[in-house]
Amino acid sequence: MHTSSGGLRCLGSRHYCFSHNSHHFRAILFIFAVLSPQLCRLFLWLESRRRPRFQPVCLEIMERLKFWLVTTAHLLDSLWFRDESDYKVGMNLVSVVAASSHALVIAFILMSNHVHLVLQGTYEECMLFITRFKKLFGQYFSHKYGSKELLRRNEVDLRELRYGDESLERAIAYVQMNSVAANICLNANEYPWGTGNAFFNPSLPKGTPVSEFSVRECRRLLHSAEMVPPYYCFLNEGIIAPSSYVQVSFVESLFRTPKRMNFFLQNSSKARRQTEFGEKDVPAFRDQVLTAAIQDLCRSSFHRTGILELNDAQKGELLRQLRYRFSANPNQLARVAGLSYEQISSLLDAY
Repeated sequence: MHTSSGGLRCLGSRHYCFSHNSHHFRAILFIFAVLSPQLCRLFLWLESRRRPRFQPVCLEIMERLKFWLVTTAHLLDSLWFRDESDYKVGMNLVSVVAASSHALVIAFILMSNHVHLVLQGTYEECMLFITRFKKLFGQYFSHKYGSKELLRRNEVDLRELRYGDESLERAIAYVQMNSVAANICLNANEYPWGTGNAFFNPSLPKGTPVSEFSVRECRRLLHSAEMVPPYYCFLNEGIIAPSSYVQVSFVESLFRTPKRMNFFLQNSSKARRQTEFGEKDVPAFRDQVLTAAIQDLCRSSFHRTGILELNDAQKGELLRQLRYRFSANPNQLARVAGLSYEQISSLLDAY
């Protein structure tokens, strides 16, 4: 807060020294906006407040800043997040990367087999953001599950967005609606692993500042030796509140009203896809439910600890039970079982 207010006073004094039509003034501000994450945050804040004095300059700067939709490739035969503890670690590692990154987080969501983020920054800054997140989560995943190659082969796509042509609004809505399109929840604000309930939410929990926790406790919760700023807040669930590092005010200003944001949510490509295909195209149960069911069935039906200990006949029987009990399609079975689509089809057809 100190940096932002100081920057505001500096910008205010420069405003009176230069006119909005000064090309030198605009060039200087643009250079500093590109080079300084703090000044980027300041422009997002000024734009969110829509202060008339700064609006002409802010609008030109905002139109030049880069926004990106960052998407990891969908894992077809494995999961990023197998249980709730994995999601909590993922949430906290987003905050860890955000604390030290030049890229700013606009919105994000963690799905079972992929991740979406909307970031502001240069291409290099945003690529570094997702690369660091993959590295940190990959280290955690490897330590917990023993898999070292999970995220190394997971490709990333960055798609540039424009401020002012509604592509930014559509991208945010696309990200928010992933959980609804996957039939996990009825409304985007019900999904806890991302920014689903971060916007236009007057009852958003504040949490407890990081400064009230010991360094040791913070590192245990964050699963990282890297610290986050003391003004970040932990929620009761042990995760950093997204409002601590997401540009909430800017997003709310971008959409202007909850009604307008809801319009984009209901008309996003994810929402249209669910309407067009209905229930048959989306899983009836979350991946984590099937993952837990696999462990239970392996123990109760085959007296084994996991699917890797089963022979092909037993795997076929397990997959048929999952398909019957949970209405799971081959794509979902491949993700939760850690097998390829071809293996799943072969096992279902053979036994």
